[in-house]
Amino acid sequence: MLSIGTGSQPVGGEHPLRGKKVYIPPMAYGSGRAFAAVFRAIGLDADIVPPSDDRTRELGARYTSGDECYPAKVTVGDFMKLLEQPDADPSRIALFMPTADGPCRFGQYAPYLRRILDGAGYSHTQVLSPSSKNAYDGLGNLSRPFVRTGWRALLSADILQKLLLKYRPYERQKGETDTVYESCLGDLCSAIEKSPTDPPVQLRAIRDALIRCRDRFRAISLNRDTTTPLIGVVGEIFCRLHTFSNENLVRRLEEYGGEAWLSDITEWVWYTTAEQFRKLRLEGNLISKEGLGAWIRSQVQHRDEKALVEPFREDFVGYEEPDINEVLEYARPYLPQDGAMGEMVLNVGKVVYLAKKGADGIIDISPFTCMNGIVCEAIYPRLSRDLGGIPIRNFYFDGTQSDLDRDLGVYLELARSYQRRKKHHRPAA
Repeated sequence: MLSIGTGSQPVGGEHPLRGKKVYIPPMAYGSGRAFAAVFRAIGLDADIVPPSDDRTRELGARYTSGDECYPAKVTVGDFMKLLEQPDADPSRIALFMPTADGPCRFGQYAPYLRRILDGAGYSHTQVLSPSSKNAYDGLGNLSRPFVRTGWRALLSADILQKLLLKYRPYERQKGETDTVYESCLGDLCSAIEKSPTDPPVQLRAIRDALIRCRDRFRAISLNRDTTTPLIGVVGEIFCRLHTFSNENLVRRLEEYGGEAWLSDITEWVWYTTAEQFRKLRLEGNLISKEGLGAWIRSQVQHRDEKALVEPFREDFVGYEEPDINEVLEYARPYLPQDGAMGEMVLNVGKVVYLAKKGADGIIDISPFTCMNGIVCEAIYPRLSRDLGGIPIRNFYFDGTQSDLDRDLGVYLELARSYQRRKKHHRPAA
């Protein structure tokens, strides 16, 4: 269930988050900022945590035992760094830490964070911990607009990130794409925060903001190079999206002459929806009140996605994101959904999809010791053979230094070699 601090009571009267500030650990910078705007849209103060740095690693190591995965250390380090600031009032801070079921250690982050806070003397600092089961019940009557607005925010942030990675490798003026991206992100967050939460009105405001963003990106002067290797990037969701955790691998890949197609956040949302339907079928409850609710929610999400993605149809030719069921079917010969769970299934299926869309290589970004990464790495050699020898490379991260530049340079040469002999070619931009 959603807990707002240990022993929180059901919402009634004054909202328990009034007067507090919610801090969000951003997996992806843009998505984190957009999600903070969602809280502000329903009248609650929110922001992302300050950027991760060496102090993050230092505090993460101090407050963890060494058995946790790297994303846990980074998020704990960021939260503790925030709380140690001289102007921080721990009693007026709420830390956003969602949770989930399944085999990943992520399901233990929230209770582990609660224990760390209590042990460090921050028992008055709240932990806002939604799960896929509680539908944000702790937000009371704010939950419905929050969930709908949150979905639209994540969709929109993924669209902007996709534009960023599609344009930046080819910009004539270095830094112009990043400047445009920051401007667009501010426009999107303003639209989310200031528009009414009435669904049709809000959707128009967000769509209008995205169209303005599209036109800003289209105005960037480019020097397209059709020989630039397109590298699909999959892996553990936090590590692949959090640039500090992966040592800014995507930007460094671009510096070596590559273009990245990065798996986004909404892919995971669609996977959890597919999992819900699968479990309802197994339990014989597909035709039920719960099944009807899941179907309605899925239809609403699809409509929102269609409305927000449609203005970018021309921009994303050759870069279309797959339906989640297509990804799961591609994974079935290697990791069937009914025999495996989580990111390992998504990664394997997405590799097949990306290869068929003309990718010249695949990089898997995962934390060191991550079960999903280890399972996928065992399957990738077979997958590579089945896909004509596409190079697939695992990069593991744990906060220690690695010779990433050397490894990326070698990998890009393998991708260029495959590019010359691959069967699937992508359309011209």
